[in-house]
Amino acid sequence: MTDAGDWNSGIITEFRANEGKVGGPFEGAPLLLLTTTGRKSGRTFTSPVMYLADGGRLLVFGSKGGAPEHPDWYLNLVNNPAVTVEVGTETFPARAVVLEGEDRDRMFAEQARRVPGFAEYQANTDRVIPVIALMRES
Repeated sequence: MTDAGDWNSGIITEFRANEGKVGGPFEGAPLLLLTTTGRKSGRTFTSPVMYLADGGRLLVFGSKGGAPEHPDWYLNLVNNPAVTVEVGTETFPARAVVLEGEDRDRMFAEQARRVPGFAEYQANTDRVIPVIALMRES
């Protein structure tokens, strides 16, 4: 598996060594590791992302800190929605489903309420930040 960037690599290593807990800017935040398949390379890439639990699904947000373009992991899962999720000490296959309409808007608003930085990210970009449901595969 390949990890996206040196900064992410440190977070990924810490996450895996500490049962899904990390320090620094993500300390105490709900964090998961999302592994996607590269749309161009076919290689796997792992990205640490904040999530929001919503019943049986885990929601992730393609904010990229309010950048004008979507994160690579999002483009990868749109191309191939079969992903791997690591949360806490558990690893499982999942299917990524991009939310639309009222469901997307409601869940993004909830995330922005819990983590105000997400509202700032949306305010800083012209694109609509995608909300993705990760549905556990059996």
